[in-house]
Amino acid sequence: MAEDVEGEAAEQWELVNTPLGEKWSGRTRYAAAMFFYKREEMSAETLEVYRICARLDSENPLPIIRDRGVGKDWLKRMGYDT
Repeated sequence: MAEDVEGEAAEQWELVNTPLGEKWSGRTRYAAAMFFYKREEMSAETLEVYRICARLDSENPLPIIRDRGVGKDWLKRMGYDT
């Protein structure tokens, strides 16, 4: 059971890191972000940025999260230099 949970988390981690510009990548990142939000690993404000960027496949949500001053723990986890 724990392996299933960790396997799902690893898969969602790959999805939240889907390269920018790929078709449907914004929606893919948003769906994966929802997974982390439900696990209480992401704030609602951070998730909202992923929602806004969902239809913008080339838009990187991380600078927007930084500019809004939210999700500092998430940015650190993503390896994004704040």
